[in-house]
Amino acid sequence: MTPEEFRQYGYRVIDFIADYRARIAGYPVRATTAPGAIREQFAASPPAQPESFASILEDVVAKLLPGCTHWQHPMFFGYFPANAELASVLGDFLSSGLAQLGLNWQASPALTEVEELVCDWMRQMVGLSDAWHGVIHDTASTATLIALLCARERTTNFSLARGGLQAEDQPLTVYVSTQSHSSVEKAALLAGFGRQNVRTIAVDEALAMNPQALEQAIQADLVAGKKPCAVVATTGTTASTAIDPIRDIATVAQRYQLFLHVDAAMAGSAMIVPECRHLWDGIEAADSVVLNPHKWLGAVFDCSLFYVRDPQHLIRVMSTSPSYLRTPADEQTTNYRDWGIALGRRFRALKLWCLLRAEGVERLQVRIRRDIANAQWLAQQIAATPPWQVVAPVPLQTVCVIHQPPGLTAEQLDTHTLAWVERLNASGIAFLTPARLGHRWVARISIGALATERRHLEQLWSALQKAVATDLL
Repeated sequence: MTPEEFRQYGYRVIDFIADYRARIAGYPVRATTAPGAIREQFAASPPAQPESFASILEDVVAKLLPGCTHWQHPMFFGYFPANAELASVLGDFLSSGLAQLGLNWQASPALTEVEELVCDWMRQMVGLSDAWHGVIHDTASTATLIALLCARERTTNFSLARGGLQAEDQPLTVYVSTQSHSSVEKAALLAGFGRQNVRTIAVDEALAMNPQALEQAIQADLVAGKKPCAVVATTGTTASTAIDPIRDIATVAQRYQLFLHVDAAMAGSAMIVPECRHLWDGIEAADSVVLNPHKWLGAVFDCSLFYVRDPQHLIRVMSTSPSYLRTPADEQTTNYRDWGIALGRRFRALKLWCLLRAEGVERLQVRIRRDIANAQWLAQQIAATPPWQVVAPVPLQTVCVIHQPPGLTAEQLDTHTLAWVERLNASGIAFLTPARLGHRWVARISIGALATERRHLEQLWSALQKAVATDLL
């Protein structure tokens, strides 16, 4: 494709995206295609000859769009808000168009220094002290893996430089909540701890990690000859946005010299609102924290910020310095290849840089406050309308609900919940995702799409009531 052809079709792509966003409320929220229906529309073998980009765009509209679940739809209440502000979309275009590859500072000074800048802007926005230093990764899954690698090496005094975990006399243990994201256990397994050494800590009535249960588990492992290594706390769990008591957990972690990582992937964005910061009280005592601007804040996926208090420890764990990457500037600059797993780095910072400059902190705060207020409004409507129930605290923007007619067994109630959620999703009116909370299925209503206003919550509440107004079993 020549630059002139790129200009021609680039305008058409922009027009398509702008029209899509303007008309998105008219689509059914969930994809309407059956499994395999997208793929079977295309040839099984790759095209031998070039096709016009016009025909490619036609296929996007006719064949791909029906297979899209519309995350930016104002009636999207599933999973988590995966916002993509259009200013951030343009930043992502710029990143791809400039095609920078951040092997080191010299390979792209702009890539490195804009990443330093936006990480520090976000640090200030969420109220972290200047003791923290940040880097951008793809997702919180990667950040959590790196955090546990750092924990492992601190506890073993850098076993990676010797025989690794295989040479350690005592098995290392990791402590997580029953409500922790699945990526935390996955990270522990990938970091070599082994499933038998991952401890699941009980939660209290608010679904937050119990610090007393944490300490009891640590003491039991010490008696059993294990070596406690790390605890992962969560500010805003996936299922219900439960809030672990960071300060109390940090006290236990410090007492036993455990590495403390805090997963604030979704809820971290709320910390740009000062009145929400009590939710991670004690965060300054943690060793690392992750938050995802691509959840709720508005940055295009993927953009995950990982902050550490000891960057030199991180660099010692992750660094590589082959001769072909050394430059005279190394002692004066940051080489982010030494802050994570990947050697090559995209210019991810551009989409966050564009977002923060185009929106400004105050406008972002208004939107976060709007979503929290909408969640409170919906929770109040549900709580006041038996047999509907709100079954978890609502500290942020997620409301967990059940509809519990009298006389149903636990099994029947689960069947009823899953059935009415599927009826609602299949209708195309709205989309939400169920989850297991404790021993039962609940409907999670995750509020926070860019276009979602109070009137959409009113429509959702009406749709919820209609969805259950059929045969229960």
